[in-house]
Amino acid sequence: MSSSSFVVALAAARDAASAGGKGASLGELARIGIAVPPGFVVTASAFAESLAALDPDGALRAGIEALPAGSLDEIGRAAAAFRARVAAAPLPAALATAIESAYASLGAGADVAVRSSATMEDSAEASFAGLQDTYLGVRGAAPVLDHVRHCWASLYNDSSVAYRRRLGMPEAGVAMAVVVQRMVRPRAAGVMFTRSPVTGDRSVVAIEGTWGLGSALVSGDVTPDSFVISKITGEITGRRVSAKERLHTFIPNGPGVTVSDTPASQREAPCLTDDEIRALADAGRRAEAHYGAPQDIEWAILDGDSAAAGRVVLLQSRPETVWAARAAAPAGAPKPRPADHVLALFGKHL
Repeated sequence: MSSSSFVVALAAARDAASAGGKGASLGELARIGIAVPPGFVVTASAFAESLAALDPDGALRAGIEALPAGSLDEIGRAAAAFRARVAAAPLPAALATAIESAYASLGAGADVAVRSSATMEDSAEASFAGLQDTYLGVRGAAPVLDHVRHCWASLYNDSSVAYRRRLGMPEAGVAMAVVVQRMVRPRAAGVMFTRSPVTGDRSVVAIEGTWGLGSALVSGDVTPDSFVISKITGEITGRRVSAKERLHTFIPNGPGVTVSDTPASQREAPCLTDDEIRALADAGRRAEAHYGAPQDIEWAILDGDSAAAGRVVLLQSRPETVWAARAAAPAGAPKPRPADHVLALFGKHL
């Protein structure tokens, strides 16, 4: 297989079967003019090539597929053994060279995020968000190669394997791409939903944010600021500013996210200006209009003197799943006659 099929520029990532859900979505956002951090995708073909060398007859994957869905102990033992083998296996030489070249194109010694992008994630039918690993602040070609392998290994995290077994997914259809992007050092970051996560209202955008990296919000280390914006009028109709006690940053090739106390001057100050709130909502509306469905978005606001719209970057956009699943469920079974619905409802209260 040609090494050109192993790595593609992020803006050229189109197919979730090749770039994974995260990679394909980021590529699509870049092509419609929404800012995303530059990077590249190590494709599912690269994963398949490496796994074929590790498990040529498919016996290891067959063993995963045969695990009983309810036996967490068995899943844990088998998954841990598989992860160790994937993480330790050397990369094929052509693949390693392709990744090193793509990393060099991001700039000498660039700090990058190495992000799992499984081919079955980020659909409206099932959410695999958070089941695979992401690594922040990776610097240097050798650490990037190492963290690509660790992302692949995370496809066999206990929770991910258990979820696939509950869904009865065949392992033959499971693959992992990896997104490598320049790290941003945001002034503020968070999440955004293009419908209310509380009521399902599609006429609003709901934003949650905090100072620094958005991992502080996702991990529960802070109570975020929250804002609600009307899609119809652009008015900010809801606003809650919280005391944000913790700040997440990163040190290149450190042990992970660094947690510190938020400077006193920022703790109870809103992390977003009104212009930034509106710029985020506009980006969210554009993403929703493009995909044709409500979105669950990760965002960052960069420092700088440019207008707010020029400092917004999106880190991920995927279909919102909670209210989508409720909308897909039938309100009730069909009845032969309209009056039967009334009689059935009346009977519940007898």
